[in-house]
Amino acid sequence: MQMEVSFIKSAFKEVQYPPPDRPEIAFAGRSNVGKSSLINVLVNRKKMARTSSTPGRTQAINFFEIGKGRMYLVDLPGYGFSRVPIRIKASWRNMIETYLRKRPNLKAVVVILDIRRELSAADRDLMTWLAAYGIPSIPVLTKADKLSHQQSIARAKEMYKELEQFSCGKPAVFSAKTREGREEIWERIERAINLQPNSLQSIYPLGLIAPHHV
Repeated sequence: MQMEVSFIKSAFKEVQYPPPDRPEIAFAGRSNVGKSSLINVLVNRKKMARTSSTPGRTQAINFFEIGKGRMYLVDLPGYGFSRVPIRIKASWRNMIETYLRKRPNLKAVVVILDIRRELSAADRDLMTWLAAYGIPSIPVLTKADKLSHQQSIARAKEMYKELEQFSCGKPAVFSAKTREGREEIWERIERAINLQPNSLQSIYPLGLIAPHHV
């Protein structure tokens, strides 16, 4: 059975958000960190979230519905791209902060980090902000296939030590190419929205948790 996923709307302002009537998981990360590819793999769609070779292309907050009212998945604009004008950077920052502060049904934020890179100032700011406001975060280290298996393990341990200060737990290691980490990420999302582990899998046995090649 294919997972039911539908695009709901794009929002630039709070008044444009859909009603907060179901659990919500947001995805945030630096521009070009692999956020869209992660979302596409999680929902088993090739083009659900737009991927682009141009960092900073996602300029709106995009809402997707998972499973006919089960939850919202929210794609936040990428941050930290140096060639974006300061005026637009400020607009994106305000957009993201407004969403994070005022969305009552937000259960957790998946913070996406490139396993090959050190934490940026923007990454640290986001993690600090989430911790200060008591918003759970799920760190995901993308592009694991760019490293050897041993290098990936070593980097994950290093990143875990860095992330401990933000009380966010052990990061999940992910590859859009091999789909490594997909099941673990969904299990953590399920826990965040207070579902029993694998409860969504029972509804979508081939589309959500179990590996499924596209």
